[in-house]
Amino acid sequence: MSNPRPLLSITSALALAVLPLAALAQPSVQESAFWSQEVSAGDLPPAADRIPAEPLVVNVAAKGRTPGLQGGTLNTMVTRSKDIRQMVVYGYARLVGYNETYDLVPDILESFENEGDRKFTLNLREGHKWSSGDPFTSADFEYWWKHIANNEELNPTGPPDFVRVEGELPAVTFPDATTVVFEWRKPNPSFLQVLAQAVPPFIYRPSAYLKQFHKDFADPDALQDEIDYARVKSWAALHNKRDNMDKFDNPDLPTLQPWINATAGKKIRHQFVRNPYYHRIDENGVQLPYIDTVEMEIVSGGLVAAKSNAGEADLQARGLDFRDIPILRKGEANGNYRTELWSSGTASQIAIYPNLNSADDVWRETLRDVRVRRALSVAINRAAINKSLYFKLAKPGAMTVLEQSPFFDQALRDEWAQYDPELANTLLDEAGFTERDGYGIRRLPDGRPMELVVETAGERQEVENALQIITDDWRDVGVKLVMRPLDRDILRNRVFSGTTMASVWYGWDNGLPQSYTSPAYLAPTDQVFLSWPKWGQFYQTSGAVGEAPDIPAAQRLMELLDNWNNAPDANKRSEAWHEMLQIHADNVFAIGLVAGAPQPVVVSNRLRNVPKTAIWAWEPGAHFGVHRMDEFYFEDGEG
Repeated sequence: MSNPRPLLSITSALALAVLPLAALAQPSVQESAFWSQEVSAGDLPPAADRIPAEPLVVNVAAKGRTPGLQGGTLNTMVTRSKDIRQMVVYGYARLVGYNETYDLVPDILESFENEGDRKFTLNLREGHKWSSGDPFTSADFEYWWKHIANNEELNPTGPPDFVRVEGELPAVTFPDATTVVFEWRKPNPSFLQVLAQAVPPFIYRPSAYLKQFHKDFADPDALQDEIDYARVKSWAALHNKRDNMDKFDNPDLPTLQPWINATAGKKIRHQFVRNPYYHRIDENGVQLPYIDTVEMEIVSGGLVAAKSNAGEADLQARGLDFRDIPILRKGEANGNYRTELWSSGTASQIAIYPNLNSADDVWRETLRDVRVRRALSVAINRAAINKSLYFKLAKPGAMTVLEQSPFFDQALRDEWAQYDPELANTLLDEAGFTERDGYGIRRLPDGRPMELVVETAGERQEVENALQIITDDWRDVGVKLVMRPLDRDILRNRVFSGTTMASVWYGWDNGLPQSYTSPAYLAPTDQVFLSWPKWGQFYQTSGAVGEAPDIPAAQRLMELLDNWNNAPDANKRSEAWHEMLQIHADNVFAIGLVAGAPQPVVVSNRLRNVPKTAIWAWEPGAHFGVHRMDEFYFEDGEG
């Protein structure tokens, strides 16, 4: 397939083993063959004029990689049309981002200063441009802060939570075109980490483009024409529709990512082409990304492994599970690819979340009894699950952080995770569930059988296989497991409303925390933690909806989070982490099964600089993002 070139009038066109420019003189920038026709025609400036005055110079060789060639089309797959947003994740251009050792370093920013976690000065790169060629300056931060975050029509609830410290907003100033300052009265130690997320908050916007949809800047008649054309009810709805930095579904919206969306509307195949103004170059002056085009095909989830087996993917991990490894290995010879096994970065490959906020009063009280949660955990034969599903390659145990984290403690992984049906029976008897029906199933206080409905997203066969094993384990101690597969969105809505008794998902996204990592996801601060959606809603809405945490362990987690937020140093933050992890281990808020299950990654034999061993993690790491997909290249420069 020929390389697409979107009309510039339509598209408007971390530290990565980077040596300081004083140590590594900026090399002469080489022109891209992909954009040479536009440069020759005068429609695009030369490469040397497109990059910042001080680009991010990546010493690829110093990282143990090979400097690459520009060119080629990389094929990959997703299973839903909205998952084209993964290109923002994989591209991983962030103000600050994690490098290969998970340190936070400047990326889009030239540098930053952190004064006591209270004042953050963000220094932009002079001459940096959006993919449209428009200047990227502090004005784009000012537009977000003044005209989006603090605009009541666009954001009725005001600026997002991550900029609030105990309810107070920062003073945000813009001293000059390349400087932005956020300053709080009290520490906001997670500010930089939030900016480095897989899906960051984007505290800047392409103001030159978006002003045409904002009532404070646009001509009223022209704005009304745009509203009518988009078939929306207001300018705010129009602005929000066009302003999808994370969804990546508006090809006209300028970006700073390595590839720009070149496909409008919902298509089976979406193409993303190299950003002519991207800010990274290698030590030889070759502008990244090396690969010209990424073609993302939307396929049924059940076809990802089969199409990978047929050699139709150059790089694929999403949509592949451990169970797919045999078919992937079988297709390597004819498919001209290899299957690497990375390790999962989630705290648990499979975790069962009892809903402590269930709308069913009887089940709510039952699941809030820690003896019940402990009994359900020790009744599970994790070794059998590991043997049957993962060929003993995973690590059985409770949900906790992984070995790569300084907070890892094997005792926490072992706590209430041993296979002990006798103990499980004793705990359930002590909790008062001694009466059984004719089938041996225990009865709830209201006489109903103890049938625990566990709902799943229905997306992973390994989850259903694990639950089949657990069904037998729990029946042995008088608990009947009823599995109910649902659509992912339906599942989450049911959990959030309190309709579910229990659900299954991965463990914590970030199984690799450091002392600087906010432990907010261990405290009841977010409804997405499926064991306490109502408590999370209460925190997220400042008490407007949901329920306040009303058990001591959850309240203590909130206190410890506050301690972490106000800690004077890394040691105090580590203390908060250790106690929070111990509380989770003691209380079994989520029942982890196994951790570290291998993640298959299909890699074309012609693709270079892809790690052989690595961590596949959403947070931190943005899946391929932390491994710098813009440094991957085809050995012959052709896709």
